[in-house]
Amino acid sequence: MRTYSIKDLEKLSGVKAHTIRIWEQRYNLLKPLRSDTNIRSYDDSQLKKLLRLNILYQNGIKISKIADLSERQVTEQIETLLHKDAPESNVIESLTISMIDMDEDKFEKVLNEYISAHGFDQLMIKVAYPFLDRIGVLWVTNVIDPAQEHFISNLIRQKIIAAIDEIGPCKNPNAKVCLAFLNAKEMHELGLLYYTYQLKKLGWKVIYLGQMVPQSDLLKAIDTHSPDFVLTSFVNQTEEGWIDEYVKEILDHNDHLHFLSSGIQSSTISFTNKRLHLFSHVNDLVTFATNV
Repeated sequence: MRTYSIKDLEKLSGVKAHTIRIWEQRYNLLKPLRSDTNIRSYDDSQLKKLLRLNILYQNGIKISKIADLSERQVTEQIETLLHKDAPESNVIESLTISMIDMDEDKFEKVLNEYISAHGFDQLMIKVAYPFLDRIGVLWVTNVIDPAQEHFISNLIRQKIIAAIDEIGPCKNPNAKVCLAFLNAKEMHELGLLYYTYQLKKLGWKVIYLGQMVPQSDLLKAIDTHSPDFVLTSFVNQTEEGWIDEYVKEILDHNDHLHFLSSGIQSSTISFTNKRLHLFSHVNDLVTFATNV
């Protein structure tokens, strides 16, 4: 059984530890486990209960009233909130519960209902990215298991691939051609997949090479397909100057190629080149691709 400290609960739910203690002591909403030395800890059931209660609390229901609700009434009110135009935080909390349970059916239901109401693009920008940011922090700080992170990431990956498949192959012989890839040190492909989806939606021909592509193979693909652009993302930390040298070698390999880069580590690139384009948000890429 996995257990959590009160600080872990704070990271997972966004509810301050001080507030959790008040809810626990004044309203008896949580029942922590206690060690022989009287140290509090919480199991999955208590974490999920906190997340569920917080959905109601964030939607303006007083904690004193929440404390009087049965489990069934809490569930009914959450279902009502998820079916109306409620804040995205409700959806993110529900996805977090699905992640803890590894409940694919519930995860799919929440995502599909949001897509039906708001569309796939809004799902990615307002729900998926903030949610992935949250679980990324939780994974790094060992609050969640790697298996939970992989479970959720793969379900979101399937959604993006399905959206790409709906667009279908580009049949325009005059379309801009882009190679999308991650370097040999990178595995975090969700951002790259979503950028690929956006470019394909704009009518670009995108050749998706995927994760951990050796540089020699990338250069061969550039020679074979003569793309107008390459698209990548730098997320993992590397030794200082490595990304600069990597990008320079690719730009030097082809005098006409433009290099499109996203990811948190792209901000560490120190040199400038008119064929190098950095993007901190998908909207920046869409604007560039629309006007180039």
